[in-house]
Amino acid sequence: MPLASGEAWLSCDLDYSQHGDGEPLLALDREALESALAGCVERGVLRLRYRGRIASDFAALVERTTRVADALGIRKRVLDLDSAGGMVEDAIRAGDFIAESRWTIWVREESICHSACVFLLSAGDVRRIAGHVGIHRLIRMSSTATTRAELNAELRVVHGRVRDYLERNGSSVAVADLMMAVPNRSLRMLSADELLRFGLDGVNPAQDDLDRLRLQRECGQDFVSRRDAFARAFDRKCREHESELDQLNACGLALRRDFGFPDAECPAESPLSEFDLAQAEPEPVEASPEATGQPLGGAYVDGQGAAATQTTPEPPSG
Repeated sequence: MPLASGEAWLSCDLDYSQHGDGEPLLALDREALESALAGCVERGVLRLRYRGRIASDFAALVERTTRVADALGIRKRVLDLDSAGGMVEDAIRAGDFIAESRWTIWVREESICHSACVFLLSAGDVRRIAGHVGIHRLIRMSSTATTRAELNAELRVVHGRVRDYLERNGSSVAVADLMMAVPNRSLRMLSADELLRFGLDGVNPAQDDLDRLRLQRECGQDFVSRRDAFARAFDRKCREHESELDQLNACGLALRRDFGFPDAECPAESPLSEFDLAQAEPEPVEASPEATGQPLGGAYVDGQGAAATQTTPEPPSG
């Protein structure tokens, strides 16, 4: 299968500011993927940079990369996105796979994640966002509707499935409702506060519940308590003051030392442990002194090329 909907690069290094996006990935066959990932085995971490539309070949890219990484023992994965959206059913298919495969998702500064791309954010274990995230109404290009009632009846079906998808992946179903109120020709840009409120940035709350139970058994209650304290400090000290992703990562790496991470007994479960594996730690900033599925029917697309608007009306309540 060729990768026709966008471009992809694979890197074993997380420091994109110093080392770029990695090597271009031109084919999705197993031999090509094994060759591209061979250098990542020793470090145990990969970064998949993707720029383009969300379609069936993107879903295949994520699935095949994951399967080859599993076979090679590469357990830490970062999906580095820059996408204006695409096919909703393919985004949901890829998202459900991502949700079971332990991916961190990045939207770097000067990158975008619009419309169907937002569903991928819902799936990640951890989301780090420095770029722009926007939503708008879905449209079915193959629709034969001739009245508003007929069109809305069709969209109610996909709307219900989108709500189910968001709910099972720990994001607010209010995102689906808000999308329906934004014309397809426009974009409703989500603020940093809205991304957190809707469960699209930071640690995935659904995955966090699972991890909490597992980490209490494997690493102990003290580890979990320090991990929670670090997460609160990260939001307060790093997220509010850093606008670029590499700076956000560097702030977190410096801050975690105050909380005893990486942990001697559970290093791989420590916050930002992917940087320990990659040995690609950004230049640290000054540390804080504080230390105490089924495919959807029809072709639903997101209307790539819609003009972005800077207006940010208040989302509906409920």
